[in-house]
Amino acid sequence: MRGVILVVLALLAAGCAAEAPAADPTLLRIAIPGTGRDIPARLCRPEAPGPVPLAVINHGSPANAAGRARMAPQPCTAEAVRWFLARGFAVLLPLRRGYGPDGGDGGGWAEGYGGCASPDYVAGGRQTARDIAAAVALGRSLPGIRPEGVLVVGQSAGGWGGLALAADPPEGVVAVVNMAGGRGGWAGGQPNRVCAPDRLAADAGRFGRTARLPTLWIYTANDTFFGPDLAQAMHQAFTAAGGSAQFAALPAFGADGHSLFFGRGGSAVWGPVVEPFLAERGYRPR
Repeated sequence: MRGVILVVLALLAAGCAAEAPAADPTLLRIAIPGTGRDIPARLCRPEAPGPVPLAVINHGSPANAAGRARMAPQPCTAEAVRWFLARGFAVLLPLRRGYGPDGGDGGGWAEGYGGCASPDYVAGGRQTARDIAAAVALGRSLPGIRPEGVLVVGQSAGGWGGLALAADPPEGVVAVVNMAGGRGGWAGGQPNRVCAPDRLAADAGRFGRTARLPTLWIYTANDTFFGPDLAQAMHQAFTAAGGSAQFAALPAFGADGHSLFFGRGGSAVWGPVVEPFLAERGYRPR
């Protein structure tokens, strides 16, 4: 009888082991140099044979700080990700320091810009760019991925970080797509309010002083974070300082155009703008 019980316990243990979730093969960790920290990222590969170009796609930051803990890398099935996969890109989706359940290995949020009355948007953007640069470096080293011709795409805070990256680009990056980039939106929890908007435009100009990578800026008419006038002011400051930037002012999208990039049906709107920009850089669908 004792032997039967042992067999049953062994079978139960084996069953429990079999039901344990397998590790997600698309997830990896990226060390952030000089911080002692690392962040998670998802790598999605296209069906096209390698070596393939790399697109590093960077998320925004929620208006409510509590929302940062609920964030995770977009899945490979996300519409924006599939758009790039269909064009032969591998897509790397880093989750930056301070986002996700563990805040990026348990550390704090790295992208703060100070108080609303006197924000330092450049400092926050540079920390975002630091994580993006680490993702670029890792992605370029992976098998089946071209080390040159990296495209950086960022939405909202990720787009602002992309502009910071363009001001001091790491090896391999050839272009940046800024989707509704900026910081300080929804000030005080209110739509269409931005902390020190004049400072945001001026800090875009600070990035523009050294940004020589080609950039594409895409904003919508009903963006409640960074409306058309502010978007144009940022772009004007960036280019007046010497930055290279094409600007696309798109019509209203859904209830809030800030969601365009990751929103359902969004790729049908931004895709026709991004495609020729990529073609100018020598990218061709595979």
